[in-house]
Amino acid sequence: MTGRYDIVVVGAGIGGASLAWFLSERASVLLIEAEEQPGLHSTGRSAAFFAETYGGPGVQPLTAASKAFMIQPPEGFADGPLVTPRGALHIAGPDARDALDQMEGAFRALGVAVERLDADRTAARAPLLSPAWRQCGLWEPGCSDIEVARLHQGFLGGARRRGAALVTGARVRGLERRDGCWRIETGAGHFEADVVVNAAGAWADEVAVLAGAQPLGVQPLRRTMVVADLGQAVEADLPVVLDVAGAFYFKPDAGMMWVSPHDETPVAASDVQPEELDIAIAVDRFETATTATVRRVVRSWAGLRSFAPDRLPVYGFASDAPGFFWCAGQGGFGVQTSPAAGAMAAALITGAAWSAPGVDPERYAPRRFS
Repeated sequence: MTGRYDIVVVGAGIGGASLAWFLSERASVLLIEAEEQPGLHSTGRSAAFFAETYGGPGVQPLTAASKAFMIQPPEGFADGPLVTPRGALHIAGPDARDALDQMEGAFRALGVAVERLDADRTAARAPLLSPAWRQCGLWEPGCSDIEVARLHQGFLGGARRRGAALVTGARVRGLERRDGCWRIETGAGHFEADVVVNAAGAWADEVAVLAGAQPLGVQPLRRTMVVADLGQAVEADLPVVLDVAGAFYFKPDAGMMWVSPHDETPVAASDVQPEELDIAIAVDRFETATTATVRRVVRSWAGLRSFAPDRLPVYGFASDAPGFFWCAGQGGFGVQTSPAAGAMAAALITGAAWSAPGVDPERYAPRRFS
């Protein structure tokens, strides 16, 4: 298989798919995916919630700028809603309650709606919390569940309808810049493009090396999720509950409880699997913070969250490889920021005008690591 395109996007997860959707309005686009199924390693294993506090103050502007798209996507984009209201309750153990004050102040300053709760109101929001963990809380009413598959397929399907092509099983084997054009060798054929976008997720640094660009230190981290049976159906309207110290979070789903130990174990880019120790830690932390007991672990999985050294995403052209564009380091917030990040990155590539309140593209430029 061969072809010549304006832009080749390497990686068809949520980052590459959203960017291809925006780019395909203005350019010929090829989206190439190493696996047979797009979104296998990160997007398809997402915890699936939208929260402006998630990812920290540096990510919040991109999340806020994505909210309108999530609530009311373009006509024909998806066959149902992308988000459903859930709410998030941030809690603290006995030694970490000052952290709730700091979190409240930081996000109030950014205009995020948060409300401090006393013990009674915290317990009312999450009755299963143990006494030590329900003394105070921070309520985030704007948190929603995300239909990740619907969002991802909306971007992929929409890009194809706009003329973009998708090739799977196309792991990049070589990248060469010659006569102002990129030549891309993959497991599915050879392609040419004026611009190559590195949206390879956990493999972003490896793709950069193939292109002759300096890797930025994008590190894949393993994150574990456990589906727990509590012996009775979990109330569907419970919020996402997150430990402000980052030791765990949990949320209801289909009568079960999804529990994560919020682990961030550095790993090589691969098809990661959960470790028994991390599963046990998830169960222990959940049972410590609540009055519930995990009767059995129904299933578990792990996914990859990839971060640049400063934990902010990277969007912009490389200074050491002409026509090589970074779209990487999206951590665990790539899904919730995908509408704004895709639009911003597409504008940076094509030179189109784009702006959103509080979003400074320079903040995410790769040259910050130079």
